[in-house]
Amino acid sequence: MQSFPSPPLSCPRLQLLGQFRLDLDAEPVELCGNAQRLLAFVGLRGRVSRSVLAGTLWPDVPEERARGSLRTTLWKMPRCDQGLIRCTREGMAMADTVSVDVHTLAETALGVLHGPEAVLDRPAPMGLLNGGDLLPDWDDDWVVPEREWLRQLRLHALEALSEKLARQGMPALALEAALASVRIEPLRESAHRAVVSAHLAEGNVIEAVRHYHAFRRLLRTELGVEPSPEFSRMIPPTQQRLTQQ
Repeated sequence: MQSFPSPPLSCPRLQLLGQFRLDLDAEPVELCGNAQRLLAFVGLRGRVSRSVLAGTLWPDVPEERARGSLRTTLWKMPRCDQGLIRCTREGMAMADTVSVDVHTLAETALGVLHGPEAVLDRPAPMGLLNGGDLLPDWDDDWVVPEREWLRQLRLHALEALSEKLARQGMPALALEAALASVRIEPLRESAHRAVVSAHLAEGNVIEAVRHYHAFRRLLRTELGVEPSPEFSRMIPPTQQRLTQQ
């Protein structure tokens, strides 16, 4: 099973999924909090103006002081042969040699959502299953919407991947992708529909019915509602009596 492709070990690696981590020459580098946030923000945006960067990272101080803090943080950045950030008079950008896991995840997810239907001629992009949330322990205002955007993108891509794999005769991988979506958001009906669809594609009707009822009970307990008619229609007619219990 394929995960995300790994860049050469000599390339700087910036990990933002699950935790913050910077690797230089395959070794982790310790950074202060300001340096972590600077790298994370530029890593997410790719390119950003100095004023936006300073105002975002130091929102509660005057602009000139914020720009001073930015200069100090840049000066304290670790040095490496490839460089981490490219600076111009007005803006900053992540160096092309830096691998950022968020970009890899986003490109993989968008490739599943908008790419060609056929996946049989190449390994399935199961790296979507890995990585965790974006900087889960950070509560900065600028992190929260980015985290939710990435979470929704991953969920939609996992469900789309599950449907493609099921149609192409790979129900086991389809089920794995669907269950990964359920683990991320247990109350998301479309994720549970993908699980049932994968079971049905493999001919496991009982498993499909069992999962439907488990989700139905969960919805009743947590939200006091029923699954949608669209979901109910996925259950074979011979099992409709069970759905009324």
